Amino acid sequence: MTSHATERRSRRHRRDLRWSPYAFVAPFFAFFLAFGLFPLLYTGWASLHRVELTAPTEMEWVGLRNFSRLLHDDFFWNALRNTVTIGLMSTVPQLLIALGLAHLLHHRLRGSAFFRVAVLTPYATSVAAATLVFALLFGRDYGMINWVLGLAGFDAVDWQNGQWTSQLAVSTIVIWRWTGYNALIYLAAMQAIPRDLYESAELDGASRLRQFVHVTVPSLRHTILFTCVVSTIGATQLFGEPLLFNGAAGATGGADHQYQTLGLYLYEQGWVNLHLGRASAIAWAMFLLLLVVGAVNWLIARRLGKST
Repeated sequence: MTSHATERRSRRHRRDLRWSPYAFVAPFFAFFLAFGLFPLLYTGWASLHRVELTAPTEMEWVGLRNFSRLLHDDFFWNALRNTVTIGLMSTVPQLLIALGLAHLLHHRLRGSAFFRVAVLTPYATSVAAATLVFALLFGRDYGMINWVLGLAGFDAVDWQNGQWTSQLAVSTIVIWRWTGYNALIYLAAMQAIPRDLYESAELDGASRLRQFVHVTVPSLRHTILFTCVVSTIGATQLFGEPLLFNGAAGATGGADHQYQTLGLYLYEQGWVNLHLGRASAIAWAMFLLLLVVGAVNWLIARRLGKST
């Protein structure tokens, strides 16, 4: 009797060892299928049809017409240009500042633990709260930025209605929110750099700046590439900041669409104009654009791997 019970427990134990890992990962795959793969496939199918959000089950096959219309859509190309310019204006300063902050935090600094937490605070702040605060700061009549410019003798700037000023303001919000996040990524990578490299540089008489340029930056090439790709993906999907920057403009991105991004244009087509098929085509255009970014990342990473 005891031997049979022992044998049953042994079988249950073997089954548990075999199937438990699958049970643990099953919830992830279930959520991925429901909220990841299915929406992706359905969006691709909808992009080939004329379908309205008011009647999502009534589809009319149009093939690639939604995509061909994008090639002649001035608003789409305007949104793409705005996405690229805002992405460059936010990503380049953001990563440079993050690299400098990480360098400061990497060396012994009084209260470094406090500063490491402080730089991450903007990332933890709600995008809605941050954007509304910056919208007040960049206000034309009573904003603090224009007040400071007035003290310096400059005229007030209409930040929300200018082409470059509005994009600069939106980029500033992105820089403020994500600089600390990237700084901590760089800091973690710096801490993995062998100390022997810095000691050798010191023996050769290299200053702190030369150590940063010739030791730290080359050792962070893969990390810098990673943050560039992630920041590019985030810039391509930029939505909350331009949407809330001027609440009256909504999804149009200003009176002249001067800071309407691809994310805003997708939202305008799908949830304002109710053209779900066109919005799906825009979503897939963004997806293909990200695939290009991923391919470029792979090529650069491969080249860096060969060089090292």
